[in-house]
Amino acid sequence: MSPFKPVKIDILTLFPEMFAGPFSNSILKRAQECGLIEINLINIRDFSANKHRTVDDAPYGGGAGMVMGPEALFGAVEHVLNTRGFDLLPGRVVLMSPQGRPFNQMLADKMARENNLVLICGHYEGVDERVRKELVTDEISIGDYVLTGGEIPAMVVVDAVTRLVPGVLGEAASATEDSFCGGLLEYPHYTRPREYRGMGVPEVLLSGHHEEIRKWRRRESLLRTLERRPELLRTAELTSEDKEILRRIKSSINELDLS
Repeated sequence: MSPFKPVKIDILTLFPEMFAGPFSNSILKRAQECGLIEINLINIRDFSANKHRTVDDAPYGGGAGMVMGPEALFGAVEHVLNTRGFDLLPGRVVLMSPQGRPFNQMLADKMARENNLVLICGHYEGVDERVRKELVTDEISIGDYVLTGGEIPAMVVVDAVTRLVPGVLGEAASATEDSFCGGLLEYPHYTRPREYRGMGVPEVLLSGHHEEIRKWRRRESLLRTLERRPELLRTAELTSEDKEILRRIKSSINELDLS
């Protein structure tokens, strides 16, 4: 039995069968078996008011496509609230939407601290605006592109959140050293064999000198971020040591450009 209170995640979807594979393997599977997270899939169609179990209709004012109506979504969310015993909305009722704020590591960390999460998987041209105004506390996007529905984004969110729940990862340091934790990309990794196809391992990693290894990893993390995602440095948590390392890196780059 887990000593931690599980994070309860209710996912409202038109296609619950899509989640079987991702949620039945690897870390997500173990987290559920250990009682660290609890995932509940709710078929929105079960709350449809008509015999055909349809949940969409044409938009008022005309236009292409269909819109998810309010009846089934209100019914599904209210079912979750009643099941969980809430008098008020839980911490987050999240609509997966291309109009939402970008999902990132900081937001994943905040969501992992919630006891209850409700994720709504949108479809068609979107959801009735009354759902957004009355039920939704957050709208989240996993990128500036359009997918066929909110199921895959919901899987991404659950995966990112789950690994941050206390007790899920084997080593507590694993999550804190990941890319984007602290605002930087992660340093390079090496494992056995020591030499492969003429490519070796940096000597510092074989030295056993922990402080030198720390410095090397920090420098590589800063260098990789500067090269690949320089915009992250504007908001990263940088120490005076980090700033000095960056100054030296930039100075070396400038010297190479001039030579």
